[in-house]
Amino acid sequence: MTQQSQEDVRVAATSKIWGMTVGIIAICIPLSAVTRSGPILPLAAIAGAAFSTATVWHSDDKKSPSQSFPAQRIEILEQRIANLETIVSSDELDLHTKIQKLEANNIYRVPIQSSTPETKT
Repeated sequence: MTQQSQEDVRVAATSKIWGMTVGIIAICIPLSAVTRSGPILPLAAIAGAAFSTATVWHSDDKKSPSQSFPAQRIEILEQRIANLETIVSSDELDLHTKIQKLEANNIYRVPIQSSTPETKT
């Protein structure tokens, strides 16, 4: 699924690059006739779009091999989290047992004292 979304990003970037290039060429053709520069401006636009497209597709290929490493790292982290959850739940069970023992022994019972001072007569 990740590879498909990356391809979608590359296709979207490529379509934007060439969409802008078509607009630039539409402006450059009449402009090159007026300035008498010939096909230099439209060719420069096409060369820029081709270079940009190659860069988008090539840079993503460089990133692809390194994406297998984070998947392994994620799996290791998930295992560590599962271990931590096991430790926490066992400690929680021990704590719950201790609380029940304390409640059974009435350690929490505090003698009630009156809050009013006693008067000596």
